[in-house]
Amino acid sequence: MAGVLAPATLKVKTMLDLTMLRKQLPEVVARLATRHFVFPEKEFNELEAARKTVQTKTEDLQQKRNVLSRQIGMAKKNGEDASALMAEAAQIPEELTKLEAELDDIRTRLNDMLLRIPNLPHESVPVGKDESENVEVRRWGTPREFDFEVKDHVDVGAPLGLDFDTVSEAFAPYCTRVEEITTAESFGDLES
Repeated sequence: MAGVLAPATLKVKTMLDLTMLRKQLPEVVARLATRHFVFPEKEFNELEAARKTVQTKTEDLQQKRNVLSRQIGMAKKNGEDASALMAEAAQIPEELTKLEAELDDIRTRLNDMLLRIPNLPHESVPVGKDESENVEVRRWGTPREFDFEVKDHVDVGAPLGLDFDTVSEAFAPYCTRVEEITTAESFGDLES
C-alpha cells in the first residue's frame, strides 16, 4: 500500500475510550498532563456539543418521520386527504441526509483528534519531568555484552526502509516505512 493514509480513512480504534472521556474528562486531562501532553479540552468539548446537537436533531427528525408515516397511514385508512402530510414527510429524507453528513463529519473530526492522543499512564507510574527521572523497578537477566560495535536503531533501520525523519512529532517515538505512513495505533495492520 503506497502513499499517505489520512486518519479519517483508517479503520483504527482510538486508544482512549470515548465514553471514558465523556464521563471522566478532568481525570483524563490530569493523567495526560503527567505525560506532559496537553489535551485539547476546548476542541473536544466543542465537537461533543456539536455532535450532541446534530444527533438530537437527527433523532427528532427521524421521530417526526415515523409519526408522519403513521398519520399518513391512518388518514389513508380513514379515506381522508393525506397530501399535506405526504408533502411534509417528503422533505424529511433530504434534511436527514444533510444532518447525517454533518454528524459523520463531526465524528470524523473527533476521531482524528483522538488518534493523536497518547495512552493514559497507569496510576502507579511515577511522575517525572522527563525520561531521566525514570526509576528502574527491577531488572530481568543480565545485559548482553557484544564483541562488536553495536549499531544505533537508526543505522540499522535506514537500510530496511525505516524513515525516522519523515515521522512527525505526533508519532514520536515511533517510526514507519516510507511507503506506509500511518498512526502508531495501526502498526499491527501494516502490510508487508
